[in-house]
Parts: sequence; C-alpha cells; structure tokens
Amino acid sequence: MIVVAPDSFKGTYSAAEVAAAIASGIRAAGGQAVELPLADGGEGTLDVILAARAATVHEAEVRDPLGRPVRAQFALLEPPPGDDGGGPVAIVEAARANGLGLLRPQERDPWVASTYGVGELIVAAARAGARRIMVAVGGSATVDGGAGAIEAIEAAGGPGDVELVVLCDVRTEWERCAEVYGPQKGADEAMVVRLAERLEALAEELPRDPRGVEMTGAAGGLSGGLRAKYGAVLVPGADHVLDTVGFDAALRGADAVVVGEGALDEQTFEGKIAGRAAARARAAGVAVHAIVGRDELGAERAAELGVASVTTAGDEEAMARAGADLVRRLSGAAAAAAGTGE
Repeated sequence: MIVVAPDSFKGTYSAAEVAAAIASGIRAAGGQAVELPLADGGEGTLDVILAARAATVHEAEVRDPLGRPVRAQFALLEPPPGDDGGGPVAIVEAARANGLGLLRPQERDPWVASTYGVGELIVAAARAGARRIMVAVGGSATVDGGAGAIEAIEAAGGPGDVELVVLCDVRTEWERCAEVYGPQKGADEAMVVRLAERLEALAEELPRDPRGVEMTGAAGGLSGGLRAKYGAVLVPGADHVLDTVGFDAALRGADAVVVGEGALDEQTFEGKIAGRAAARARAAGVAVHAIVGRDELGAERAAELGVASVTTAGDEEAMARAGADLVRRLSGAAAAAAGTGE
C-alpha cells in the first residue's frame, strides 16, 4: 500500500488533484493507494482539513486585500467522539481574505494591501460559536503586521474569550518578513525599506514585542501581530496538519509514501510540509518517494536527505504515469529481493 501525501503544486493543481492523479496511476498499475492531500498552514489548509475531519462550513462576506467585498468560507470542526475539547474549534484560512491569489498581478501592492478581511473572518468564526480559532496563514498579499486584522477585531469589540492559534507556514521573524516576502508581493527595494520601517513602528506600539521571535513574520507579520496583541499561540502549520489528518496512523502497514510539491528544493526540508511528511515517514521506517513539478535538488542531494527517488511531473497525465512507474519499480525491487533471498 502506498500513501500518497502531496502538497499542492502552487498556482496549478490543488493537493487533492495531485493526490488523485498519482493514485490513479498507482491503481492502474495494480497497486493500492491511500490519498492523503496535505497543506502547510497556508492556502489550501481549509480544504485539506475538511477532507479529513467532519465539520460545518460557514461563509461570511469580508474584505479582500484592497477592501473589496469577497465571500470567504471558514469551518467549525466537529469534536471527536468523547472529546469535549473545551468548545467548538474553528479553522480560518487567512488567504481566503488576504491571499495573493485574490489579486491580479498588476494589483499587487503590499503598502496598501490589508489584513482587515482576516480580522472579519476571525470575528465571524467567534460569532458562530468558536471558542478556539485556528488561523492558517500563508499565501498572503499583505505586509501590514496584522494591523488591518487588529483594526477589524477591535471594531467588533475585541476577540472576547476566544483562544487564537496561528498555523504558520514559515519560521521567519517579524523584522525580516518585509525583505524576504515583500518582493514576491509586489514591493520594489524602496518599498521594502518603507514596509520594514512601518513594521518597526508597529512593533513599538503593540503590547508585546514581536521582534526576534520565530514565526512572527508569517503572512507579512500577521502572525506576529495576533501574538503581540491577543496572545495568539504560534505553531508550525505542517506538523499540525499532519496530526489533524492522521498521517502517522496512515503510515502503519504502508510500503511507501509519496510526497510532492511544485518545486523540490533545500527549503523543502526546512519545515515545509513535504519535508516534515518525509521525516515522519523515515522515522517510521517507510520509504519516501517524491513526485514534483520541478526538481532543484538532484538525485544525489535527494538521497542524502533520505528520498529514495524523485520524479518530475508537470501535469495530471504525467503524475499518473509517475505513480504507475513507482508501482513497477517497487514490484521489481521486491521480486529481485525475493530472488536473492533477502
């Protein structure tokens, strides 16, 4: 049995689409596959968790990064049997309100883009009865340090007694997020400096200093702003998602795990979901194979990191072929081992 556990191929295929394509090839070649699409706490996290957990989906009208109305979903998770959990838990995917994908390329402007809509989503989840709100950040168009979200929450009277937990897709600190992520959101060198100065000024105003703390720079400082203002707990999104979808249990009895993402590179093994899944699989003694859109590591480096094989696949047909080829390779290796008595 092969566990197919990819992340999305950003901008092209969702994690569920990638998993389905690879699994179809595995089954066509006579293998068994379990589809377990993953996310790292950024965009796509809500869909991945909804595929693994029973939940009630809600929708609210909020503002997009430029203040335009947009309909955005969030979910209230149903607790496992016998677990009171302290009250309803909501999942809010910030990118549904402040995501880069909500803007056309020519609209990208992190100086004016705001997290106000994320704050509105948090307020909507609290009013729906959530006692704990998991805010999945990542894929944002913003570098406002969460100032917009805080404004929206305060306008609604504050968060009340709701506990906020932020699922972070990066470990970047507050003071580095402008230079690291500003350019991909549309900032030139001069704007990066202005953004960093604005974040520095905001840090001075917040009741808790977000500077020098890992993960406070996620989503352009949204994570740090929520931590500094409301005491939000910051956690690595990848490991939280793996726990939520039952990844470790799925490994039991597995012959192999397939991880995947748009680009396999050194960052994959520095906290990204594919790297965390691979690490858990190796710890469980399960071989790891990668099917990716682009391979920037090479076979030798991938082997050093414990990945048995890497196959590039740019579309669903190629993903299916890669899945079928993996079954044939594994079957051939098993037959050879049986023939030598190993």
